[in-house]
Amino acid sequence: MPPAGSRGRGWPWSPGPGLSRPRRSSVSVRSAAPAAAAPAPAPVRAAVGAPGLAPLTELFAERLLLADKVAAAKYGTDKPIDDPVREKQILDDVAARAIGLGLDPDSVSAVFRDQIEANKLVQRGLYARWDAHPEERPTERPDLTTEVRPALDRITTHLLTALKDTEALRAGRSCAPRLSVAAVRSAHGHELDLLHLEGLGRALPSVCAQS
Repeated sequence: MPPAGSRGRGWPWSPGPGLSRPRRSSVSVRSAAPAAAAPAPAPVRAAVGAPGLAPLTELFAERLLLADKVAAAKYGTDKPIDDPVREKQILDDVAARAIGLGLDPDSVSAVFRDQIEANKLVQRGLYARWDAHPEERPTERPDLTTEVRPALDRITTHLLTALKDTEALRAGRSCAPRLSVAAVRSAHGHELDLLHLEGLGRALPSVCAQS
């Protein structure tokens, strides 16, 4: 039984026991051809030192790929995709940490709210895919507490740093075109499929101060 990482249906983490390794294919900017995503043992790449807004879009993509693990952990259980308590904890935490970094807490919260919504968009898409194609359902259930959330927390820390480092760029008039270029490059680099491309688009609206 192939996992959801077969061609055209992304499954972005290294397989454990019982999972075969997904195939990879190229992605075109225009056609957005589906492809498998990067493995997740090191979910945070060394993107924070990259120029422009790439640090942000790289981390957005990394976080989106972890949505697959979140979905696999919840699918077929009584755990809902929407988790208002957990979401509030995340937003309260990043707002408090933003103040310590000298960032506007409302702006930072808006960026992270977009990340949460983008993640849920991917989860819903995967649920629909697995409902329609039972043979592609995950064969293992990742542990949210010990495996998935620590990886998300690491990305949160890196994202806060990247938001601080890109503060001037995000306030500039060139932010929107720079962000578009960075997002396209991150989509290529992570070989995002159509569902994750849609999620990446949902992750972007609050990045630029003038958007």
